[in-house]
Formats: sequence, C-alpha cells, structure tokens
Amino acid sequence: MALSLSVLSLLFVASLPVAKGAASAPLAGASGYQVVNKFQIPGEGGWDFIAISESTQRLFVSHGTQVDVVDAKKGTVVGTIPDTKGVHGVAIAEDLKKGFVSNGKDASVTIFDLETLKVLAKVPVTGENPDAILYDNFSHQVFAFNGRSANATVIDAKKNTVVSTLALEGKPEVPVSDGKGRLFVNIEDKSLIAEINVKTLKIEQRWSVSPGSEPSGLALDTKNHRLFIVCSNKLMVMMDSRTGKVLASLPIGDRVDGVAFDPGLKRAFSSNGEGTLTVVEESSKDSFKVLETLVTQKGARTIVLSTKTHHLYLPTAEFGDAPPATPENRRARPAVKPGTFVVLDIAPTSESGAKSGNLDKKFERSP
Repeated sequence: MALSLSVLSLLFVASLPVAKGAASAPLAGASGYQVVNKFQIPGEGGWDFIAISESTQRLFVSHGTQVDVVDAKKGTVVGTIPDTKGVHGVAIAEDLKKGFVSNGKDASVTIFDLETLKVLAKVPVTGENPDAILYDNFSHQVFAFNGRSANATVIDAKKNTVVSTLALEGKPEVPVSDGKGRLFVNIEDKSLIAEINVKTLKIEQRWSVSPGSEPSGLALDTKNHRLFIVCSNKLMVMMDSRTGKVLASLPIGDRVDGVAFDPGLKRAFSSNGEGTLTVVEESSKDSFKVLETLVTQKGARTIVLSTKTHHLYLPTAEFGDAPPATPENRRARPAVKPGTFVVLDIAPTSESGAKSGNLDKKFERSP
C-alpha cells in the first residue's frame, strides 16, 4: 500500500527519541510546510550554499564554476556570476549593493554589483579553500572562512581590499552576526562556537556545543540571543549567545549542513541531506519543540529563508551510483545526474500563520 508524504513524516517523527529540553513529543504536520515549487536550473556541477537578496527577491545559487541568479517569485534564471571556481557561498551587502562569492579552488572572493551582476573585482584570500562567507553590516567587513587553513580573511567591503587575517583553532563552518559587533562561527573539528569581536578582530569566547558534535549550520535569533546549531550527530543545539550556555537539544535528520531561523514565526529549520526538513518552534526563549519533519528530497542539505515571504529554498539534484572507492578517493561521492539540478521552494500554509499569532497577514505563496 502506498503511503502519503504526511504519513511518512508521521512515521519518521514518531521513531525519534524525546529530546532534552523538549516541551512535548514532536507533532507531525503541525507546522503545515510543504514543497510548493521546484525551480529547474540548467547546467552541470555540484553546489553548496544558497543566499537571497531580500530587496530584489533574487536567489544566488552556488553551482559548479558559477553562481546562478534566480527570480525567487518566478523560479527563472535571470543571470549568472561567472568564473567562480569551486564556489561555496555568497554574502549579500544590501546597503552597499554588492555581493561577495567565495571561490574554493582558486582561493579568491569575487565581488559583484547586486543589481547589474557585473563583476567588480576578484580578491585573493589569505588562506586555502574559502568556504562559508559573511557580510557584517555593523563593521562593513566581509569574512571569508578558509576551511583548509583554519583562518578567516577579512575584507573591507567598501574598498574591496583585504585588511586582516584572523587565526582560528580549527576548521570553520557557518558564521552568523548579531549586527552589533559580535560574530559567531562553528569550529567543526573541535565541536566549538567561537565568538569574534569585529572591532578588534579577536576571538573573545570559545564554547562547547556538547551534546552536539561536528557543528555545521548556524542561525541566530537576535532578539532572544539564541543560537541554533545543527550537528552531525543528528542534534540541533540551542545556546545562549551571551553566555554560551546550552539550553536544550532536539533530534534532527541525518547529513545536516544548514539551518535557518524565521524571526516572524520563531521557528528554526534544519535542512538534512537525507531528504528531510526538521521544523523547530521556539515557544519561548527557553522552550523549544519539534513541530514537524517534512519530506524534501535527498541531497537538500543547505538552506536559505526569505524573511519577507517566509519561503525556504533548498538546492539539490538527483544522483547516480557512487564510483568505487580508491586510495586517492576513499570517500567517493555519487555523480549528479545531468539536467536534474533544482531549488526546492518550501512554504508554510496560511493556516499555520494564523495559528502562530505572529503575523498580521497571510503568507505569500508561489504560483
């Protein structure tokens, strides 16, 4: 007998253990999210992060050796940022009308005009494999986190020049900024959060993410000072960003890489590469619960949220069989099937918005 997605979600969530800090057992389907569109994107190659410009509602999708720029309302490709070898991430500076792309294979950052998409400059970084990248509007600096050299290159976003190199004690993953002079970044191989002062460019605090381990995605509720840390041992850890105190942990899916936080709905979303999305509600600043585990698509492990429309966007594709492992490539990955690259458009129903009491109007929905 065929099972519906909602039934599959219910069975999946019912099998999860009760988490530390959970107010109650997870409720499948309570949040009402669903995949409303799949944006087909031509071209070959892998992907990593996805970003959004809230002012233009354009998505910036890392894709092989370029960034595909997609109209988030229509789902159509409207342009590309070329020559971004080994592209990982895109940082958006709305106030400067610029974008910054981290290019892992040639150790550089591409700077482009946010409106015209014209490349303005290409800046070499001071490390190896620039991966996650963030624009901090408090200091007007860009931080490119170099995964293979355990450091971050700091770029003056106005002048397009390198101003400093910040040493880290391990492999950096995703950063977030509180917009008030502090930046937080996961140190994956040490299972730590590092707090950085953007004025002095020094690390001021180091906090363990235990019971989580190998943290990847990171999101922040700036109002309640709550960090949402997703970890490879299938836990989301909630931490006080002022003290480093771990407040709770909740179960999520496998192969997680990203997390997003919706300040309007007070919800965090864990994008799990196994093909699920875990929806967590922040009931109060110290209370959290899993609302739903939504079936998405295998490989959908990175995520971005539009705070204007409350839509979530996750890139993925279909895969072939993995090649045999070799001494040179012990962790051989399956190849992406040509012509299958998509961005999933996930939206909440208007009913869930009404229940939340946090919004005055119904959600915008994709056609």
